[in-house]
Amino acid sequence: QVQLVESGGGLVQPGGSLRLSCAASGFSVDDYAIGWFRQAPGNEREAVSCITTTVASYAHSVQGRFTMSRDNDKNVVYLQMSRLKPEDTAVYYCATTDPRHCSSSSYYWAVIRLWNYWGQGTQVTVSS
Repeated sequence: QVQLVESGGGLVQPGGSLRLSCAASGFSVDDYAIGWFRQAPGNEREAVSCITTTVASYAHSVQGRFTMSRDNDKNVVYLQMSRLKPEDTAVYYCATTDPRHCSSSSYYWAVIRLWNYWGQGTQVTVSS
């Protein structure tokens, strides 16, 4: 059974850092794309980043501040978030899809309906 569990959220001051984890079970993160998404109250869910064995791609709003990485032995994907801003406040979700959808040359991966399995989310609040 495919399962994704996010952790690592919390309250952080503007300019601070957090690392989110997405623990996968029922499949290997080697074989699929893993994506991070976020949803703020009253807003639609938006794409943040995706990663495969060969590619990492980021939304413009987080480029240069957020970095994805994978630990294949632990079957975990991370989202390192730095220089956090109040507008980064949201519930963050990880999801999985066909690795062909995650590309650094297009934002096709940002289409929500492409992603098949989702975690329950973890809250990130950036506030002083």
